[in-house]
Amino acid sequence: MQQIIKALSLLLLVACSTQPQPMYYGSDACVFCKMTIVDRQHAAQLVTVKGKAYKYDAIECMMNDLKRWDLPDIAHYLVTDYSNPGVLTNAITADFLISEEIPSPMGEFLTAFEKMPNTYQGVSYDWISLKDEFEVR
Repeated sequence: MQQIIKALSLLLLVACSTQPQPMYYGSDACVFCKMTIVDRQHAAQLVTVKGKAYKYDAIECMMNDLKRWDLPDIAHYLVTDYSNPGVLTNAITADFLISEEIPSPMGEFLTAFEKMPNTYQGVSYDWISLKDEFEVR
């Protein structure tokens, strides 16, 4: 009986985890545009305080989704660090760039970096100014 209680407790902890979910490139679909997520340099993810993950094929899909409908409270805003494909980083502390030098899946040329390199031309944003650019409250 004690083993069953431990197993159920562990299951509840895992089920309610607010940790980012793995991105399954080539099979996960973007919740906003419904395209298959294949680009390991532009994907994004929101995780609610209850642990539900919303996956996006591009940062612009996440930003447009944020202004389109009310989500539950968010525990994590995550974007892929362009310099480290497949690695999600905190969007709130990330640097963003809109540059025609770096195409993104939805054509808005929006890219995130954990630390912005000086090698690209374009318009730089932090999280607050990016939200203003996309008119996200």
